[in-house]
Amino acid sequence: MQKRWNILLADDDKVAALQEALNISKTLCTILVQRGVDTFDKVKDYFRPQLTHLYDPYLMKDMDKAVNRILSAIHNNEKILVFGDYDVDGTTSVACMYKFLQKIYQPQNIEFYIPHRYREGYGVSKIGIDFAKENNFSLIISLDCGIKSIDLIKYAKDLGLDFIVCDHHLPDIELPPAVAILNPKQKDCNYPYKELCGCGVGFKLITALCKCLNIPESEFLIYLDLVATAIAADIVPLTDENRVLAFYGLKKINENPSAGIKALMQLSGVKTNYSINNVVFIIAPRVNAAGRMDDARKAVLMFVADDIKTALEYAEMLHTDNIDRKDADTTITEEALAIIDGDEIHIKRKSTVVFRNHWHKGVVGIVASRLIEKYHRPTVVLTQSGEVVSGSARSVSGFNLYEAIHACREHLIGYGGHFAAAGLTMLPANVEAFSNKFEEIVESIIEPHLLIPEIIIDAEINFKNITRSFYNIISQMEPFGPQNMRPVFITKNVFDTSWSKIVKEQHVKFIVKQDNIIFTGIGFNMADKFYLLQMNKPIDIVYTLDENEWNGETHLQLKVIDIRLSEALSA
Repeated sequence: MQKRWNILLADDDKVAALQEALNISKTLCTILVQRGVDTFDKVKDYFRPQLTHLYDPYLMKDMDKAVNRILSAIHNNEKILVFGDYDVDGTTSVACMYKFLQKIYQPQNIEFYIPHRYREGYGVSKIGIDFAKENNFSLIISLDCGIKSIDLIKYAKDLGLDFIVCDHHLPDIELPPAVAILNPKQKDCNYPYKELCGCGVGFKLITALCKCLNIPESEFLIYLDLVATAIAADIVPLTDENRVLAFYGLKKINENPSAGIKALMQLSGVKTNYSINNVVFIIAPRVNAAGRMDDARKAVLMFVADDIKTALEYAEMLHTDNIDRKDADTTITEEALAIIDGDEIHIKRKSTVVFRNHWHKGVVGIVASRLIEKYHRPTVVLTQSGEVVSGSARSVSGFNLYEAIHACREHLIGYGGHFAAAGLTMLPANVEAFSNKFEEIVESIIEPHLLIPEIIIDAEINFKNITRSFYNIISQMEPFGPQNMRPVFITKNVFDTSWSKIVKEQHVKFIVKQDNIIFTGIGFNMADKFYLLQMNKPIDIVYTLDENEWNGETHLQLKVIDIRLSEALSA
């Protein structure tokens, strides 16, 4: 599929001023300015994150109320239930809060609760509230959920249960009647950073409790590996406070991880230092698999384990769940691709809606993302749960998926989500009508360019500019993630050396040159573009920089994303 190349620009005056202050390459200064790191002081904080840069937790609205309610519960010997979502952010949040409260309070008065994905659904559940009431809990701390649970928290209040809500999702105008709501996205919350994940908000509450009780900072910093895992998995911006938390969280993962993280690392077999990328693609899927395929409670039990033996027992269960998840994911994706490719009407559509009643509900969201990788259009994957059809929707960058689904509400029983992803339910009889309406809405409002994948390119460089010192500075820009992605470069008028080749039938090993400077590289799943190298014409190449170790020696290499004939770009 042809892709759009978007080469970013930066303010020339700011770049020049930064280059004068730093005395590093103009290319690096351009990238920093693009990311808002445009003064010497900002650069210093960016490249040298410090724990002292973390904000005072009491700047968050209701923090004093939350702390006081927890201290009151401890003083009055009340039972506290820690409640969280079944994904990585939710389970890490619960594990941190549960372990911390057990340290400062009587362990028998603390319990945690993770709703079952299929029996209870996302977020605060009536079953969970009833469990709290039946077992004499009087305070519920919800993590990574609760901000939209207005009716359920009203129900809990009527039963005499207090809620402290720790959430990071966008609040509605009406807020739940909790005794305290910790969410930096509240309009009247003056907390300086708005992009914390759920575990991050919970971490700030733990920090505030430590501050109030004069507990050493080491007692909250021990949770940084779990906080970094949540930041990576929840795809929140890697800026400001998240960058500091992720930086030191990764340091803990690599130097002194908790038993649960260590167990997952052992099972993965990865021997090198973990990056955010490793957390996203190795740790997070195994944790998420527990909730997708079975019960996420075992993920929390793994995270709170004090010894590696116990943690490994739970990690192995998660590992098995993940194998099952991958098998289901592969099978359903293949079936969905066959449905689309076997139907000319599907091929011509601006959207994708596919349905089979036997597909596993836990992986339909992943399958939707897989289909977008191939067709790049708003996608809904549906399956049947009992008497209703339910599913997940995913969008392409720039298209408001939630609004499109909202426009189809006449055919739905329920729906929820945001700009890029959503969940929905309907009666089986309405699947075809929904599919047609969704296509009609998407076709009428989507801008044509959004149906073409976009590659954001940070800067143009020549091969002569790629030095070890240049790469070392880029490496110091880690941890990479949203709003601080690994820099993508373009080099124009590159020639094949004639040594490039296809490997394993689908990948390309590049050996290319510019002005007699040769670089090797790898382009995964790019065999269909190998013919461009064989044309003996200049090409433009888009890539990130990486290291390759071979026979004890380390060399810089290109991780190729896309290529074009040079004249195609200027035509």
